[in-house]
Amino acid sequence: MSEKETVAIKVQQQTDGISRRDLLLGMGAAATMAYTGVASAAMSEHDHSKHSTQHTELMDAVNACLDKGRRCIAHCMVSFTEGDTELAACASKAHEMMSVCGGFAYLVASNSSYTKEYAAICEKVCSDCAKECKKHDKHIECDACGKACDEVVDAIKLSLA
Repeated sequence: MSEKETVAIKVQQQTDGISRRDLLLGMGAAATMAYTGVASAAMSEHDHSKHSTQHTELMDAVNACLDKGRRCIAHCMVSFTEGDTELAACASKAHEMMSVCGGFAYLVASNSSYTKEYAAICEKVCSDCAKECKKHDKHIECDACGKACDEVVDAIKLSLA
């Protein structure tokens, strides 16, 4: 656009008062403000207390157990690569525990109606894992996994009894 045309457009806008662009921007801003007011009003009545787990101690115990289980399995794998299969049963029980506790963690986190029913399975699997891991308590990782499994069993009894 030439300078002459630009000046002509500005003069036209000044004489017309408000441009379409300015009108659209203003309408968009007004709509945004109206929507924000409605959304914030609806949010103030919304209850967020059910969005997090109702069993925080149990959730912490399960997550700690999952962490210790990963470390136990990793330690067992190193032993396997060195030709030592003594920890095979321990790795197997830890693997089962990881599968069950992983699912249980999702149920606990979401306050599922199936938490109590599934807790019985988790308690049994964690007890079996702890029993096997304690046979290898000279290994730091196995000992830690066994203790973490015991803590899950205790947390289930305290939280869901």
